[in-house]
Amino acid sequence: MNYEELRNKHKLLKEWSYKHTPLDKGYSDKTLYINVGTKEIKEKDVPAEMKEKFVGGKGYGLRYLWDAITPETKWNDPENEIIISGGPLCGITQYSGTGKSLVVTLSPQTHSIMDSNVGGYFGPFLKFSGFDAIELQGKSDKDVIIFIDGVNHKVSICEAPAEADDSHLLALQLTEMYADDEKDRKNVAVVSAGSAADHSLIGMLNFSFFDVKRKEVRLKQAGRGGIGTVFRDKKIKAIVAKVPGVKGNLNNVVDLATIREKGKKFNAEMKYDEEQNQMKSKGTAHLTNIMNDYDLLPVNNFKFGASKKADKIHSDVYRSYFTQNMPDGCWIGCNMSCAKGVDNYELRTGPYAGQKVLVEGPEYETAASLGSIMGIFNPEFTIEANFYCDTYGICTISWGTIMGFVMECYENGILNEERTGGIKLNFGNEDGAMELLHQVAKGEGFGKIAGQGVRKLKQYFAEQGWGDPKFMQDIGMENKGLEYSQYVSKESLAQQGGYAMTNKGPQHDEAWLIFMDMVNNQIPTFEDKAEALHYFPIFRTWFGLQGLCKLPWNDIEPQNNAETDEPAKVPEHVDNYVKIYTAVTGKDFSKEEMILQSERVYNFQRIFNLRMGFGTREHDAQPYRAAGPVTNEEYESRQERYDGQLKDLVGVDPTGKSTTEKVAILRKYREDQYEKLLDAVYKRRGWTKNGVPKIEYLEKIGMALPELIETVKDYQ
Repeated sequence: MNYEELRNKHKLLKEWSYKHTPLDKGYSDKTLYINVGTKEIKEKDVPAEMKEKFVGGKGYGLRYLWDAITPETKWNDPENEIIISGGPLCGITQYSGTGKSLVVTLSPQTHSIMDSNVGGYFGPFLKFSGFDAIELQGKSDKDVIIFIDGVNHKVSICEAPAEADDSHLLALQLTEMYADDEKDRKNVAVVSAGSAADHSLIGMLNFSFFDVKRKEVRLKQAGRGGIGTVFRDKKIKAIVAKVPGVKGNLNNVVDLATIREKGKKFNAEMKYDEEQNQMKSKGTAHLTNIMNDYDLLPVNNFKFGASKKADKIHSDVYRSYFTQNMPDGCWIGCNMSCAKGVDNYELRTGPYAGQKVLVEGPEYETAASLGSIMGIFNPEFTIEANFYCDTYGICTISWGTIMGFVMECYENGILNEERTGGIKLNFGNEDGAMELLHQVAKGEGFGKIAGQGVRKLKQYFAEQGWGDPKFMQDIGMENKGLEYSQYVSKESLAQQGGYAMTNKGPQHDEAWLIFMDMVNNQIPTFEDKAEALHYFPIFRTWFGLQGLCKLPWNDIEPQNNAETDEPAKVPEHVDNYVKIYTAVTGKDFSKEEMILQSERVYNFQRIFNLRMGFGTREHDAQPYRAAGPVTNEEYESRQERYDGQLKDLVGVDPTGKSTTEKVAILRKYREDQYEKLLDAVYKRRGWTKNGVPKIEYLEKIGMALPELIETVKDYQ
């Protein structure tokens, strides 16, 4: 069926015309609201207080979701929303990393608030069409496609029965269908999920962009927390945005010259990329061997931090697969070119076996989650699994951590072939891992169970009487219901907090403090760690308010950065962002105001969790494997290190003690250290000992909104 025939099968359910509002100083101050159940489409004005307090991006998503749901709302209720929003800096093309948007919803995995940062062209195209955000609510009874026509200023909802389900096909079909001609394909962006999002709780969203050089539709992922599952539960097949084109100043900024100056200076720093992180040739996969060298690469479900087999997934190996010398940016004007791709990869398994495809990445997180965490060190397995996770709509981070847990359960007799439907799932079993992945997409067999996530697997296995709940709790790498991302945190107390104290669950986008803490010993005291766990999550939140990627902040640094007072903060780049914000909005701005903007939203999200029944100290607990060795095997693999810690830190002579005794002594010490860290961080953040923001702190940061005071008052 050709593209015209596919489009002819669309049935128009609702069309709405609007008066286009051009952007002014980075904002249109308009939101597009769509209810796919009632087919209501309307424009909403952004209130002045919302703009002041919530800024954009994740902030807008959180505010709209708060207003849309109640504490009793479930993720699959019609009133749950998906909100997509950039921010005032989203869409400028003169500085690298400005094409991001944030997706917010009520998560099927955590039953609380989820946000995910994503590239691709949809976020900027939504803005250029005249809207700072889109709110999606309701549940359709049939698959629908939403089309935001930023050329003719119309929004339509169509029944769409004939397109493909999987994203690599669907995004191509819709790009071709809505583009006027070949040159117009770069002006179309698609949001879609995939077949696995229909059958699992770990579904993610793909945001497309058209690669002019390759002449291919490419995908970036909003991966965490099951956002794609919510999307498909609403029967949304895709959202399409189309614009007339992209030109120099669509954000209508106040001072374009300053943005160009800062962008030019950053681009000059990129010439040092090869001696820093090699982003242009390897993307974030440059980290694979570095993490292995520092014992931070998750191996066999985070049991170990390194493997002798890791040379097989060295970043130089991945560089050999990536097509080089391509403009691999996921937004126009980004000079980092870190969105690497494997071209013409011939698939060996699954429904597309024998076809040659473009595979995105893999990035570091995927190289670990679809590799070492399963005890698999075959880059071609990882590349193939990456393709299928993307097109099926599966979060690679969650899937890898699920597989690590499942494989360890299999090796410990909690699972067996009878329980997995005949699939062998021992560490290193590539065939079993790939078979299970395809089962998730079809909603069949053990794949349907595995796709529920680690938290529900622990509960299910315990209910069946298959294993010791305490052991599964120790090795099941999830917090708040979200699977851990791919860094071993055992030897970094600060990173343990950076994972388990997150608002949404253990994703490293809040804080990555491993090198500051473990390698460079820059934050030795609890107070130092607390300061870092205050500043960095708050600072990184700012990227999600503005529509920015964090990679240009610290993955390329000025040559003299190490000579500054606080090199971990990359102060010159922070100054760039301060000046760019002022240049876009015309507002006076400072580093202090940057942090204040973020603190308001960060504390709002914490209180939102509280409103949904979470957000207290007990929910910041971590599985013990995140903190130390669970098994004797783990301890003995690093016995010299752990024995030394018992002697030097705990004050216990390990001589003559059994491994079991030593594991228990070390555990008590590390768990106590983590509790002391919680106390220190809560104090620094202005929270109670139970992790709840204090009313006086909300007043201090200008966030004493009546609804927030009402939520926290009984916890003071």
